[in-house]
Amino acid sequence: MTSTLPARTPGAGGVAPVALVSEAALRHNAPRAVGGDDDVLAADGWGHGAGWVASVLSDLGMDAEGLDAATLFGLPGSDVRPVLSLRGRALGTKPLLRGEGVSYGYTHRAARDSTVALVTGGYAQGVVRSLGNAATVAIDGRRHPIVGRVAMDVCVVDVGDAPVPRGAEVVFFGDPKRDEPSLAEWTDATGWTAAEIVAAVGARADRRVSA
Repeated sequence: MTSTLPARTPGAGGVAPVALVSEAALRHNAPRAVGGDDDVLAADGWGHGAGWVASVLSDLGMDAEGLDAATLFGLPGSDVRPVLSLRGRALGTKPLLRGEGVSYGYTHRAARDSTVALVTGGYAQGVVRSLGNAATVAIDGRRHPIVGRVAMDVCVVDVGDAPVPRGAEVVFFGDPKRDEPSLAEWTDATGWTAAEIVAAVGARADRRVSA
């Protein structure tokens, strides 16, 4: 499968996390969103890009008014396809021995010998600090926990014995129907609403559009 992420962009270690917005998902959700009363273009289209959202709706012959934002953007509880996902990359891995700590303050210490990966994406790009020790990411279809405190541009993930090459794609949240972490997991872990999370991520990460 061809990666959707850019090879090199400004950011931590020369690679920035990507807030990927899916045009196919937005087109799929739009007819199902009719009947709401939200301003779907507010806050830069709830982090999805107001100009882009407006152009897709216009191409569908739809008005931005009278839509339900949760359904349009596929937020938790809507039972449609999430439009936005957040993806980073592994910058490298290192052994973590039993008892050793990671990140600021060593809020996580290894219960066993393991391997950790340094991953692009921190609180500067919307990866909320309270996700440390409370959420997982997906790498090559496998779940791995974020451990220790989330830093400004990076976080640490315990990958166990899984082989994770430098540059591997890391999914912070996406489509749970593809076994990716869901945005609902982030709302549970942080206490933030889904709207707050997507608005923050969309504004801070490197937003890209996929077909």
